[in-house]
Amino acid sequence: MDAAFTEEQHEIRRTLRELLLKRCGPDGVKAAVRTPPGYDRELWRELAGRLGLPGLALPTAYGGVGCEPTELALACEETGRAVLPSPLIATAALAAPLILALGSARQREGLLPALATGELTGTLVVPGGQLATALALTGPNDGGWAGGGRAGGIQARPADDGWRLYGEAGQVLAGHTAEVLVVAAHTGGYARSRTLLFLVRAATTDGPGGRRDGGPGVPGLLRTRQTALDETRAQARLELREVPAELLGEGDGAEAAVTAALAATGVVAAAALAAEAVGAADAALTRTVAYVKEREQFGRPIGSFQAVQHRLADLYVRLQAARSAAYYAAWSAGSNGSGAAGTDGAAEPGAAALALAQALETLRTAAAEAVQLHGGIGFTWEHEAQLYFKRAAGDELLLGPVHRLRARAAEEAGLFAGGAAQAGAGGGPGRSGAAAVRAPEAVDV
Repeated sequence: MDAAFTEEQHEIRRTLRELLLKRCGPDGVKAAVRTPPGYDRELWRELAGRLGLPGLALPTAYGGVGCEPTELALACEETGRAVLPSPLIATAALAAPLILALGSARQREGLLPALATGELTGTLVVPGGQLATALALTGPNDGGWAGGGRAGGIQARPADDGWRLYGEAGQVLAGHTAEVLVVAAHTGGYARSRTLLFLVRAATTDGPGGRRDGGPGVPGLLRTRQTALDETRAQARLELREVPAELLGEGDGAEAAVTAALAATGVVAAAALAAEAVGAADAALTRTVAYVKEREQFGRPIGSFQAVQHRLADLYVRLQAARSAAYYAAWSAGSNGSGAAGTDGAAEPGAAALALAQALETLRTAAAEAVQLHGGIGFTWEHEAQLYFKRAAGDELLLGPVHRLRARAAEEAGLFAGGAAQAGAGGGPGRSGAAAVRAPEAVDV
């Protein structure tokens, strides 16, 4: 394994950081989240058109850049540093990988090039609070998280011209603006119960039912932007009343393929979100260090006090450990079976969940330290410290909590029932990699 970044990877990071420094300061972020879409459309078009951000990890055959999850994670680290409000995670880490993995040739050719260039945005729609479960990050995703044939979730039934979806979902990332919805719905009733993925071409961006060009929206689809703790991570509630949809893929669909694709997507999404959290924590630490050098108390900068130095030094060590874990998780997600990946080509079991847990915990600590060490100004609405604090809390609510991420990683690594036998059978290079990214013990509140 070569841990050094290539010149191309350095260039991706450098170019993106320079652009975001000019276009996405704290004032710009606060202004963007108060617009109807919740992000700066002009900046998004520039990021997509000039840098190809949403298509970084898509093949060139579908208009993408042809890079790996590592490049996407590096880009997400920079967007996290700026606390950028955008549909990047929803499009590039959730919708696009699922369409690539399960879509038919027609669906891939019709949707992926537009997603890669930012012409369309997409998202994954699952019942509220079940995103982490659907992506197999906090537990197995072969249960009834999509509704299980009972009340709740989204139900699908066949129709003469395709499928019809009925139900609702909350906390959908960028759900009020995404033009391509990948909807997880339960079908088959009790006898043939299964969860499949469906495509809905929403094509609505402004308002709950209207198109950007003033045309009619999708019949039966109502989308409402929700009030979220983290305004930079826009979420929506979707209500579907006999909404026309098409099955993602060909044939009748196989639930095993769907759950496998969701789990693989979860690995990429967790690595991307971990990198975002690391970038945000790095920015919070950098701003805090700059502040304690300037703020004076008792005739000297507070950064000269040993107690403050120790707190910041401990935070720096935690940040570097979280960054290493996030990089490893991204590399493992794109590995071809050599090095840390298993002999079957799968990513390191639990690496992404562990990296995400460590990154979220580090961001939470960095945000808390930023608020405290900034003193009274750190508690004000106008100061940027609140952006990092809300991002930390919001991300853990979305894909956490941390202790469940770690429990799931331990279960996948075989540390619970039958762990000794699995450890003996799997004591290859991959096992040493799991130890390398395991987060230090911490108390979860």
